[in-house]
Amino acid sequence: MEIKKDAALLRVIIGETDKAGKVPAFEKIVIEARDRGLAGATVFKGIMGYGRSSRIHSSKILRLSEDLPVIIEIVDEINKLMEFLPFVTELFENNNLGGIATLEKAEVIFYRTAEK
Repeated sequence: MEIKKDAALLRVIIGETDKAGKVPAFEKIVIEARDRGLAGATVFKGIMGYGRSSRIHSSKILRLSEDLPVIIEIVDEINKLMEFLPFVTELFENNNLGGIATLEKAEVIFYRTAEK
């Protein structure tokens, strides 16, 4: 698979305990991205953050949080990500999720598989 140099980055930020049915929402997003043939997705776990409610979520020992932020990043061509966005929007709506999704331009330097 090739990605044009001018691509895009879809970033979705949700809580790690957010679910789509019984499945973690971040897992549902990544699996759907793979099933649709998007170039790649990565999930990062945040150590601190807050959202629209302004409630701090932190991994500090004295302030344990069970809902740390997770960031899902997906890079591909803009048209493919635009086709994927309705799935993400529907996932948020159908599962009453809070969070944010952003889309920005990305310049792909390389995209390859390591030789073994």
